[in-house]
Amino acid sequence: MGSAADLDAFIGRLAAVEPGPACTNFFDYSMPENAVRRANLRLYLSEMLDRSPEVLLVGEAPGFRGMRITGVPFTNRTMFEGPPNSFGLFGAGKGYVLPSDAAGVPAEPTATVMWQVLAELEFIPLLWSAFPWHPHLPGQPGTNRTPRPAETALGTTFWQALVELFAIRRLVAVGNVAHRSLQRAGLDVPKVRHPSHGGRAGFRQGLQELLAK
Repeated sequence: MGSAADLDAFIGRLAAVEPGPACTNFFDYSMPENAVRRANLRLYLSEMLDRSPEVLLVGEAPGFRGMRITGVPFTNRTMFEGPPNSFGLFGAGKGYVLPSDAAGVPAEPTATVMWQVLAELEFIPLLWSAFPWHPHLPGQPGTNRTPRPAETALGTTFWQALVELFAIRRLVAVGNVAHRSLQRAGLDVPKVRHPSHGGRAGFRQGLQELLAK
């Protein structure tokens, strides 16, 4: 298992990447708010190290109303402000801080659905993205777009590092983009439906079937 120093090094590498045009590295050192996001990610990874997850769910990319704001995979603004969630990870008093640019940003619904389903299944994996920076339309940072294959390739070393840091035994792709990215990296992994755009039931069923095996 990884150490606190390993987490710091991981986040430092993540912050140093220049992901290319029409992408935002919201962990880099260009804005004071990004220091808050780096601290939030470190807290999440530290909490997850204590829980020793065996499964890594790899999604597509952060959305501009979710991880782009919070710094934590599959979370949104309201999760940091409300009561603790079912796993006691998030909520007021847990140490997570909202950056100043979170004000007025609507909560990303996909994050809410993700954690609702995980709570229903009493299953807490480590969460990450194939492309862990924010891809958006050119000149429009308040949008989302699908990351290109060359962009997800840039993220490969980061989910691989998490596999090592957490001694992950099983990877699961959430959606087609993540699945293709993992396949291009030489892995044959199961895929579940992405929970966005009406995918809640399919996502839940897919996870439930995997957990039954």
